[in-house]
Amino acid sequence: MKLSEDWRRRGLIYQVTDEAVLDQLDAGSVTAYIGFDPSASSLHLGSLLQICTLRRLQLAGNAPIALAGGGTGLIGDPSFKDVERPLLDADTIGANVEAIGLQLARFLDFTAEAGPARARLVDNAEWLTRIPLTDFLREVGKHVTVNQMVAKESVRVRLEREDVGLSFTEFSYMLLQGYDFVRLNLDHGCTLQLGGSDQWGNITLGAEIVRKMTGHAAYGLTSPLIVRADGTKFGKTAAGDNVWLDAARTSPFAMHQFFLNCDDVVTGTLLRFVTFVDHDTLAELDEATESHPERRAAQRRLADEVVTLVHGADAATRARRAGEALFSEAIAELDEATLLEAVADAPSSHWSRAEVEAGVDPVELLVRTGLAGSKGEARRFLDQGGVYLNNVRVGPTELVGVGRALHDRYLVVRRGRRQLHLVVLG
Repeated sequence: MKLSEDWRRRGLIYQVTDEAVLDQLDAGSVTAYIGFDPSASSLHLGSLLQICTLRRLQLAGNAPIALAGGGTGLIGDPSFKDVERPLLDADTIGANVEAIGLQLARFLDFTAEAGPARARLVDNAEWLTRIPLTDFLREVGKHVTVNQMVAKESVRVRLEREDVGLSFTEFSYMLLQGYDFVRLNLDHGCTLQLGGSDQWGNITLGAEIVRKMTGHAAYGLTSPLIVRADGTKFGKTAAGDNVWLDAARTSPFAMHQFFLNCDDVVTGTLLRFVTFVDHDTLAELDEATESHPERRAAQRRLADEVVTLVHGADAATRARRAGEALFSEAIAELDEATLLEAVADAPSSHWSRAEVEAGVDPVELLVRTGLAGSKGEARRFLDQGGVYLNNVRVGPTELVGVGRALHDRYLVVRRGRRQLHLVVLG
């Protein structure tokens, strides 16, 4: 299948300045770039769409450039942001650029073995922090009118808000991004800029600046943004519950659980955007969601695919097993770190080892952990067989002792299907 056909079927093409570039992509003859914002030390789910776009492009024989915004990051992209972002210092941005480069190496081939399709990592601080202001204004600024810049939707929406406004610092961002395209065109033969649909104004202006300054052909193509079921954008500045690609920020288990719990409305889109599942399988998963949504086949495949892509097959297997073990006796087989991840959202309490050594009445256990409101209610739950310790059913008269503790210090108490409490022994 041609690259452009694959992208169309996945819904990845939102806007394109000239469809002639699609034929060039199909021929594997394009050098294209995407910019990555270094305002954090990790990329995130919203970035993964663009990473996958570069990977698809490279697999089709094109040459991808990942542009780290070490220079533009000093300014901050104002596109569709409600307020101006805090400015980071150069050292912080430099460290973030380095961390992002290491992440990108998991997905793209930067080695010489890739041949003409070899990926490049370029930091725009190399030119943006060195060009004199007067030279920049003479060489770049003269090609763009303020009228053009104000007409861009990303700028206009901020100017229309009297409570926020737009600083000159932010206003200049699209000129800097346009100059990036010029440098990549001259230095690396780059003719295409890719990005999310919120970058359309910056991308089209950049292509125009390239044509005016160099006389070379330049194109732009955007993809839809990844949004939640409520329509809000995934992105590190858009919400506090973002999914990060750094395992220290979002563990493989937490990432796997996130995708397992995705709404049906967005699961099909995510499968198309951030996985490499073939189209026949995508259609089968759509049908499975339509006919048996309770089985969550699409969500399970999505979770496995994304965690495998980001963290590797072993991490995906461990995450899947931890999720399955959360409600089975296999919970006893989890290592301590994975166990604590699996029950991270559960309420917990600390008990002294001495008060458990002699054995705790299950009625008292339920009341003290808040899984029952009274002793009478606790007895009823026990009589009904709805109480579990480490996912093994507890009888009404069965004492709970230290010997049942996982890793000699954890008791996972469950009432019903979802009510969990973690007892930690001192």
